Amino acid sequence: MASLKDMRVRIASTKATQKITKAMQMVAASKLRRAQTAAEAARPYAEKMDAVISNIATSAAGSPGAPVLLAGTGKDQAHLLLVCTGERGLSGAFNSSIVRLARERALTLINQGKEVKFFCVGRKGFEQLRRTFEKQIIENVELRSVRQLGFVNAEDIANKVIARFNNGEFDVCTLFYSRFKSVISQVPTAQQVIPLVVEAPSANAGPATSYEYEPEEDEILDTLLPRNLAVQIFRALLENNASFYGAQMSAMDNATRNAGDMIRKQTLIYNRTRQAMITKELIEIISGAEAI
Repeated sequence: MASLKDMRVRIASTKATQKITKAMQMVAASKLRRAQTAAEAARPYAEKMDAVISNIATSAAGSPGAPVLLAGTGKDQAHLLLVCTGERGLSGAFNSSIVRLARERALTLINQGKEVKFFCVGRKGFEQLRRTFEKQIIENVELRSVRQLGFVNAEDIANKVIARFNNGEFDVCTLFYSRFKSVISQVPTAQQVIPLVVEAPSANAGPATSYEYEPEEDEILDTLLPRNLAVQIFRALLENNASFYGAQMSAMDNATRNAGDMIRKQTLIYNRTRQAMITKELIEIISGAEAI
């Protein structure tokens, strides 16, 4: 049985841990509001950009001069998985859930005889994926030094992806990130970004509006498609940022509660042990006095 001194040290250590987790919870809560606002503000622009490009691409998809980012290479052999995770941990299952989704997709493709490559954005995803797919990781981008995410960060990643696509290193690119829903709910998401998936118009949407473009659709898409890739990546980074703070806030709240429960149990054991020792000493004193 542990001594009273050891118990006191253990209780003090648990209380110190509880203070740390409580502080981290408060920091995450303060940063969550701004991150959530940024993620929600980016959604309409990204969705509208996707809708505009889909509208233009519907008529341009079958043309011989359709951009390769839209038409693809005509093959489905080499796949690039663009996995966006966080730079730090202590956020519950936030990072591991994204990596798990990417790993499952990779194993499925490998079983189908496809070639799989990874482009990691974020230190935690890279650390988890390299345990199994170290040779398949072709690039890793860390944003740890970035204090506030900007479109320039996403544009830099998009340019690197497009450069590798133009070099013929892959045929299909899928983006993995966590979509923020609430503090307790973040949804791991996979989105194909190269070649762009053009959704067919809904049957209830009514007759499609006809537009005339100047310059031609292919020229417009040559400019819009690379920018759309950067926009979708930027949206993913913002969604990840909000999801990270939501997951961290929830994880630190649970850790603080668990520390409180542990402190109560340890204190109860300490008091019982101390009372038993005092009772034993009293019995020994009384027995000694009676013997005299």
